Amino acid sequence: MSRRLLFLVPLHEPQACCTVSSESCFPHGAGPASVEMTPSQRIAAAFSPDNMRQLGGRLIDLLSEHLQAVELSEKSVLNWNEPQENIARAGVILDEAAGSTFSTDLASRFESLIEEMLARGHNLHDPRYIGHQVPAPVPIAGLFDALGSITNQVMAIYEMGPWATSVERSLIERLGSRIGWKPDKFGGLVTHGGSLGNLTALLTARNIALGDAWEAGLTSNGKPPVILAHADSHYSVARAAGIIGIGSAQVLKVGLDERRRMDPQKLDELLSVMHSRNVPVVAVSAASCATPIGAFDPLDQIAEVCRRHEAWLHVDAAHGGAALLSRKYHHLLSGIDQVDSLVWDAHKMMFVPALCAFVFYRNRDHRLETFQQDAGYLFDPSVPELAEFDSGTSTIECTKRAATYGLWGTWAMFGEELFEDLVDVTFDLTREFHDRLLGEPDFEPLHEPQCNILAFRHVPPELRDAAEEDIARFLLALRRELIRSGEFYIVQAKIAGRQALRVTIINPLTKTEHLEGLIEAIRRFGRTILQS
Repeated sequence: MSRRLLFLVPLHEPQACCTVSSESCFPHGAGPASVEMTPSQRIAAAFSPDNMRQLGGRLIDLLSEHLQAVELSEKSVLNWNEPQENIARAGVILDEAAGSTFSTDLASRFESLIEEMLARGHNLHDPRYIGHQVPAPVPIAGLFDALGSITNQVMAIYEMGPWATSVERSLIERLGSRIGWKPDKFGGLVTHGGSLGNLTALLTARNIALGDAWEAGLTSNGKPPVILAHADSHYSVARAAGIIGIGSAQVLKVGLDERRRMDPQKLDELLSVMHSRNVPVVAVSAASCATPIGAFDPLDQIAEVCRRHEAWLHVDAAHGGAALLSRKYHHLLSGIDQVDSLVWDAHKMMFVPALCAFVFYRNRDHRLETFQQDAGYLFDPSVPELAEFDSGTSTIECTKRAATYGLWGTWAMFGEELFEDLVDVTFDLTREFHDRLLGEPDFEPLHEPQCNILAFRHVPPELRDAAEEDIARFLLALRRELIRSGEFYIVQAKIAGRQALRVTIINPLTKTEHLEGLIEAIRRFGRTILQS
């Protein structure tokens, strides 16, 4: 099949269209590259369904070939270039389009852009990617997302996104039931990421705890309010505190137990101190799981403490929420049905493209306490029954993309069982890797993994008696050289003041042999660093 594209563009009035592979559109044998595009031709070319069809087909071919090579580890995991080089290259490509002429070679231009993007990006589908909590998403989910992007299905009011709203609500109902809540009792919404999710839930808690804070702001009467948070909580909790006027310094860290989980007794003691001093507590923010080592807080006990102190309990389950879909691991979230709000990212352990995050409230009415808005140009008072389905009343976003298309499409094609498979495979392999490292004298796991996150250290014999700062410098240099080589991608972490390496096994195609290769690569790069 020819790769030349159809342009429904009038080149010579009243000629209606031409095929770019046809010479008849250009009089007297004039070459197509010499014909400059008019504004109407440029617009018609950009919006041409025929161009979309042919370029889209070629895109799928290129992506399929790329993923096949990546999944076989035939490319670098990280295509490393210095920031200045990448930025300059991106600018050069933009400049090339200035003053472009009508050309038959649009397909080649498109192909070169796609190849450039793939050659300079990160290859999360490589089984050797075991870094941040960003998955190798189900590729087919991206096709459903593309439908929403190309047709621009947006939300704020039901009539603008009737199907996007319906898909979102169907998923909220199903995931809420997995939490253990009864239909019509809980509420939920979808937003762009866990950080926005934590902000939304904590803003709701603030408005409920402090009464008229939405209208009057935070008055100076009395003691400044606080949020009590897991000591290893995600930075978005402190960021949310700053945004909602509590102040990041007013986020007080709750002590941890020996497994780096929030200690219920220490929470009880801190809440008692706050109440004795008449300090308003906006919320307690627990974790399922905390980012550094994937620790799941004992929610049953924490919920009981919060009930006694009448404190709002929020849980950041952005990463660990999907364990509710696993019969083997759902116990990690025992007590989740007793919390007041929680965040659950589908773009983590449900393996769909970013961004797709859920916020849930045990009391469905609480979702209406977050914002108070009067927008007559948007919300139609003549159909109040539709207000229940207008997402703009409960989310920060007005225009919001159809964020759940990828998740809904994946679920509809493969069933809920796929998500259980993805959780079980990655959690199980992480436990296997932990046990493997226990048998290596130059490796030290820093904890027993509860999920698919594991922090560990590699200390060669030459550094066994070295100072901690020397070991830390070595580990950071080792990780930097490893990821820039393109051979593996892992991250670093600081656990209880000790520098560590950290993996998140978040590609279900990662196997034992890849982890054996990681051990060998770490040793090899470590030797090179020590020799230099």
